[in-house]
Amino acid sequence: MTLRLIGEKGSHVFNQNLKITQLGKSGRIEEAIKLFSLMKLKNTVSYNSMISAYMKNGRLGEARRLFDEMPYPNLVSWNSVIAGYLHNDKVEEASQLFDKMPKRDRFSWSLMITYFLRNGELEKARKLFDLLTDKRDSVCWNAMISGYAKKGRFDDAKKLFDKMPVKDLVSWNSMLAGYTQNGEMRLGLQFFEEMDERNVVSWNMMVDGFVEVGDLDSAWHFFEKIPNPNVVSWVTMLSGFARNGEIVKARTLFDQMPSRNVVSWNAMIAAYVQNCQIDEAKRLFMEMPERDSVSWTTMINGFVRVGKIDEAREYLNRMPYKNTVAQTAMISGYVQSKRMDEASQLFCQIATHDIVCWNTMISGYAQCGRMDNAHCIFRQMVNRDMVSWNTMIVGYAQVGQMDKAIKIFEEMGQRNTVSWNSLITGFMQNGLYLDALKSFMLMGQEGKKPDQSTFACGLSACANLAALQVGKQIHHLVVKSGYVNDLYVSNALIIMYAKSGRVFDAELVFKDIDNVDVVSWNSLIAGFALNGYGKEAVKLFEEMLVDGVAPDPVTFVGVLSACSHAGLVDHGLELFKSMSEVYSVEPLAEHYACVVDLLGRAGRLEEAFNMVRGMKIKANAGIWGALLGASRVHRNLKLGRHAAEKLLELEPHKTSNYVLLSNMHAESASWEEVERVRVLMKKSRVEKQPGCSWIELRNEIHAFLSDSPAHPRASEICKTLKALTAQIRNPGYLSDFNSLLDGV
Repeated sequence: MTLRLIGEKGSHVFNQNLKITQLGKSGRIEEAIKLFSLMKLKNTVSYNSMISAYMKNGRLGEARRLFDEMPYPNLVSWNSVIAGYLHNDKVEEASQLFDKMPKRDRFSWSLMITYFLRNGELEKARKLFDLLTDKRDSVCWNAMISGYAKKGRFDDAKKLFDKMPVKDLVSWNSMLAGYTQNGEMRLGLQFFEEMDERNVVSWNMMVDGFVEVGDLDSAWHFFEKIPNPNVVSWVTMLSGFARNGEIVKARTLFDQMPSRNVVSWNAMIAAYVQNCQIDEAKRLFMEMPERDSVSWTTMINGFVRVGKIDEAREYLNRMPYKNTVAQTAMISGYVQSKRMDEASQLFCQIATHDIVCWNTMISGYAQCGRMDNAHCIFRQMVNRDMVSWNTMIVGYAQVGQMDKAIKIFEEMGQRNTVSWNSLITGFMQNGLYLDALKSFMLMGQEGKKPDQSTFACGLSACANLAALQVGKQIHHLVVKSGYVNDLYVSNALIIMYAKSGRVFDAELVFKDIDNVDVVSWNSLIAGFALNGYGKEAVKLFEEMLVDGVAPDPVTFVGVLSACSHAGLVDHGLELFKSMSEVYSVEPLAEHYACVVDLLGRAGRLEEAFNMVRGMKIKANAGIWGALLGASRVHRNLKLGRHAAEKLLELEPHKTSNYVLLSNMHAESASWEEVERVRVLMKKSRVEKQPGCSWIELRNEIHAFLSDSPAHPRASEICKTLKALTAQIRNPGYLSDFNSLLDGV
């Protein structure tokens, strides 16, 4: 009777302990706490179950308090608390508890060593490993070997491997994985051939390694030699073919598989999706004997990828158990299609949002310019990552709200290179070139290394400011940083030198590029045109054609502009004609503006006007502006007035248009018309923009706005200017100046 009662009580406690464990795993921590508190009989397992439940739900303090209350904690108790601390990255607390342990088992050592290895702290892991008294345990040896190998420290891994008292198959595979996962296939192959024993995992590693480095022939060679390939072998090879566009070979392999599980079906569907063959993916999906969440998510992603958003939603609705990944894929589809209201509705239906889901919504609103909505989502986020902050900076910059972009940037706890690039690019997009350069300098002072994007933006800022000396300094930094061969940076260097008037330095950069692209050619052609070397620009265009580089719309803007500045009227018209007839490049408004300018400069105003009237596209401000400028030069008031009226319709608030028209009337002594333009300007509420000038002095850019006392030495500068003006007005000074000119 007594034995039966003890057995029943023991069984009851066992069931309660199991229940606590289950409640903890499912997140129902309050129910677990209540059950534990009501237990009349508690054993060590009861305490361990409750500690584990606390730890799994992130309630570390309560777990530790319970552990300290335990009458007789065992090794499992100690290990549970240490594992909980490590799971929540509380390594200091875990280390302190580890040091206090009266006794440690293999699991205790492997917990600490594996944590340090997983976080890349190899030296701390090695220090613990060296303290191990029982060196026969292969688990820690294998973990250390794997840790060294994953970090590419193959010599350290091999030394440790050679010292192992007893090697098992896991040891051999750990070493092999280091080589194959780091793309060291020559060393991997050599080690594979030396292995005492191999299993299918070893063969699969070799196949996967060759697939990762793009050597499909070697991967196939190894696949064919596998004694008993498993599903992983087949799927690895299949995925290799799919990733490299060999979809037919992938399908052949799939059809040859002796047995298929859901993973293999998913791999083949993913292959079709990756190659945008959504109909084939759909057919295969319908044939599947069973589907899991990956199957449904892959199909939803596939429909989104090819722009079939409604079909993607249909599949999401049919999905038996919806997960955040599938729902986020659907939100991404709505974002791509600018259907943000539908994205928002779906977002609100998701029970638990992951970081990708939050960021997808922020990115969507930012792309649509709805920064109030993006800011609202951003503020709701509990755990923001770097992507969240950087997306907000980019979003505000795109809508021209740089003050808010700066505020977000300053609020960031940590910044990476992308954060700085986002801010610098934002300044560039909004024409704040000085601020872009200042940020470039501050980035270096903060210790962040610029990448190719940073250098390109910095050089572009110098180009727009014609800040040659600063541009040269950045050029030196580019060389030191190893980005001199980066095409993106080299093209930015060409533009910087060209816009700073040093077109032959730009040409030297061009000649040093190993593989120039169409952007390189366009940048140099535009540089020659900009600096008045029209014939050289045309010659460069001809060299480009001989080199076999196909011109694009930007090329023709540059070369037509060159013809205009060099007075090569017939050659320019011939090139314009060849655009569509020879090179299949349809003329845009920019090309018509160049030709109008070309004809206008030559005084062929009637031809220019007839071209504008006969265009297939609608004339923009650039075209009417070119016609207005030519009309003023050749004093054709009638045509100039017509061009000006069209220009004012397109740009009613641009000061220069009114000024140009007013000057034309003034030159023809039409003072009533001058007054009419001034009245029209007032009615349109056009405010004259303050003039801006800058000068580069001792590697520093000094900017000056008219009627602005912002410069620290403004009063001193004004006094100096007044003194110079007084000297110039002095008759004696003018006499001396004229004598100097006569001498020259």
